[in-house]
Amino acid sequence: METGLYSKFSSSCRKMEQGLNSAVSNTKIGKYFKLEARNTCFTKELRAGTTTFLTMAYVITVNATILADSGGTCTMADCSAPANQTASPDCMLKPNEGYQNCVKKIESDLIVATSLSAMVGSFAMGILANLPVGVAPATGASAFLSYNFVGFHGSGFMSYGTAMAVVLIEGCVFLALSALGLREKLARLIPNPVRLACAAGLGIFIAFIGLLIHQGVGLIGPDPSTLLTLTACSDTNPVTGECIAGKMHSPKFWLGSIGFLITCYGLMWNVSGSMIYGMLFVTLISWIRGTSVTYFPKTPQGEKNYKYFKKVVDFHKIKSTFGAISFTNFNNKNVWIGLATLLYVDVLITSGTLYSIAEIGGFVDPEGNFEGQYLAFMVDSGSTIVGSALGVGLSTTYLESSAGLREGGRTGLTAVIIGLYFFLSIFFTPLLTSVPPWAIGPSLVIVGISLMKVVKNINWGDMKEAAPAFMTMILMPLTYSIPNGIIGGIGLYVALSLFDYIIRLKMWFINRKKSGHEQNQVSV
Repeated sequence: METGLYSKFSSSCRKMEQGLNSAVSNTKIGKYFKLEARNTCFTKELRAGTTTFLTMAYVITVNATILADSGGTCTMADCSAPANQTASPDCMLKPNEGYQNCVKKIESDLIVATSLSAMVGSFAMGILANLPVGVAPATGASAFLSYNFVGFHGSGFMSYGTAMAVVLIEGCVFLALSALGLREKLARLIPNPVRLACAAGLGIFIAFIGLLIHQGVGLIGPDPSTLLTLTACSDTNPVTGECIAGKMHSPKFWLGSIGFLITCYGLMWNVSGSMIYGMLFVTLISWIRGTSVTYFPKTPQGEKNYKYFKKVVDFHKIKSTFGAISFTNFNNKNVWIGLATLLYVDVLITSGTLYSIAEIGGFVDPEGNFEGQYLAFMVDSGSTIVGSALGVGLSTTYLESSAGLREGGRTGLTAVIIGLYFFLSIFFTPLLTSVPPWAIGPSLVIVGISLMKVVKNINWGDMKEAAPAFMTMILMPLTYSIPNGIIGGIGLYVALSLFDYIIRLKMWFINRKKSGHEQNQVSV
């Protein structure tokens, strides 16, 4: 009896679904997105959009955390100091209540800005290019801006406002290159081993950040003798971060490790939203007060965070990062070097990812092109310009869109649904700003792992390719600089290619001389 009822209910649901899909396919929306032509339907696109959002929703908190590490628009003036005294110049690099409050507000701005940027980019990709692809700020590029340009808490060579101005100019240049069809040609100028190693080096760099103390799970910290060492300590120096007691005894590290394993198992079993589940588990445990892993300890700052957290729903206005663009430091040559490097990084990240997604979705034709290609390139370039205005940096196509493709997404309706989810997330800022670093750190490590897959395409048996690739990868985390890795890799590749260049030049002279001699004989 129960089996019969379930069968009737299931059959009824299938009929309702078929009716809904048929109705949507015959509407203007269905015809615009070519649902029938691409052998898909509304419910497939809905599942695909939901799946893709779940797999890339981590970007909201991860990207905001990375950019907030730069300090944003916070300055020494935001530091708190005793009465009748001025704050010390290094107050931004030490625990300081006033400065930390400012950074927390910046993080709230960046969470809303990240969601808004992802919403605009995904809407545009779906409506204009009609591709089932999610667009959002690139965490790798954000790390590049935060840790190489602005520096941790403003310790770099340019201000946050100048960094956003660089992103704006880069986005405009990138848009022009896309409009002229020069984008792919520019990417091909970079030596292949360096191009492949750049993604892997960026992955190692991001994973390194996810393992650091104060920024991730805290497995790695400073050491006066060896520079870096294992920490995960139960007690650390609040200023230097050095271990005081209880190495590998930190409950927050072990909780983060469980979250990491949950994510890994989910990815192993192809569970949609695995990146979120591990982070969600750690976050929910960390919200329990009175524990050794709580994000809301009985301190003034913890009480303040908990008070905001209890709002749950809140529309946070972007106050500091919106329009924080400054051209005042463009007389510094390092700014222009940074602009060129950022353009190169953008070419690698966005072009490579978009082609990868098109290949996975089966959109690429024998000539290597795909429908909507031109507009897709224009969209992610334009999204970068929007991102610079909001203060979140470069935007890119997300490789996590492949999860939606596996669910049957084939049209831009998938991207529009992704954009709607990002719009809804804007209203849950109190919850999103309460995700602890030891929940985000494992996600950064997973992002790093996902970028390592390109190393299989490097010819490690050829030293001319292996050495530049390795130099590119190793310099990024060890020098805490992505440009250093790129420059080092290209420089070594050119040095190892000098012999080939000399031989080619010699052969050119010989052939030219031989050709001139033959012409003289003919004339005689």
